[in-house]
Amino acid sequence: MYNSKIIGLGHYVPENVVTNDDLSKLMDTNDEWIQERTGIKERRHVIKGEDTTTTMGVKAAKIAIERAGIDKDEIDFIVFATLSPDYYFPGPGVLVQRDLGIKTVGALDVRNQCSGFVYGISVADQYIKSGMYKNVLVIGSEVHSTGLDMTTRGRGVSVIFGDGAGAAVVSREEDTAKGILSTHLHSEGQHAEELSLIAPGMGKRWVTDIIEENDPNDESYFPYMNGQFVFKNAVVRFSEVIMEGLQTNGLTPADINMLVPHQANLRISQFVQKKFGLSNDQVYNNIMNYGNTTAASIPIALTEAWEKGKVKDGDLVILAAFGSGFTWGSVIIRW
Repeated sequence: MYNSKIIGLGHYVPENVVTNDDLSKLMDTNDEWIQERTGIKERRHVIKGEDTTTTMGVKAAKIAIERAGIDKDEIDFIVFATLSPDYYFPGPGVLVQRDLGIKTVGALDVRNQCSGFVYGISVADQYIKSGMYKNVLVIGSEVHSTGLDMTTRGRGVSVIFGDGAGAAVVSREEDTAKGILSTHLHSEGQHAEELSLIAPGMGKRWVTDIIEENDPNDESYFPYMNGQFVFKNAVVRFSEVIMEGLQTNGLTPADINMLVPHQANLRISQFVQKKFGLSNDQVYNNIMNYGNTTAASIPIALTEAWEKGKVKDGDLVILAAFGSGFTWGSVIIRW
């Protein structure tokens, strides 16, 4: 019997800082409006030609591998979570394998948006516990900025999202009392269109249709979010999946040392924190600095929390996410 354990973490964000005041020059919005609704003060946007989803993922992965104390050729498998791949296909997993110069290991792409990293960790956990692999590289990386509607029409979405990447090396652990204790995954596809990007897609409207129609008012190739509906579902599902993880392991909210939630909206995190009776020191939030980086948000936040000494050996650490799909999940870790 094996357990799996995170042995290396890394993150990377672009240097280009975009404040709420910067956005107010592009659309009808302001710092007070954005902070009141989301908690976000600034985010990072890539500079075209300098960073992509893959290159940011590679930079985060290099840090994680170095901190893990292993050679890149000891990586047995790659899991890459993103909604913003460099290409429609192939996915960025194989690009990371190429750019890191890793031997011809398998590479899997995960398209679960905000819960992508949690799903990726779950995949790595099961591969390791089965004995198939020893070291799995899990990456979450996103470039949102180049695909957002940066006008007043799109402000409800475009002010929320930022770019960045995070990575973790998940490795075999013989002490089954340590590491990842359990993972819990769910979906509810009946609400798929409530947080979505419809086009281009093979099923309804492909690039050829968009070019032929050339409709400047077509919003289908910009992200759409029913904000209030997503918020109401998020607070319920976050709470449910955290409790599911705790109960599976015979634990209670009082046992939590650190909760790292997906950075969707500071108000969601605060609602969950209050529900579980956690202090500010028991929840790590950084959405105010980076916005919502989707699949990258948990690995970026977890890396920062660990770097600051907020995650220590023996701590009970909970990762939880909810997002488009709807999909949601949690990871219960004894650090």
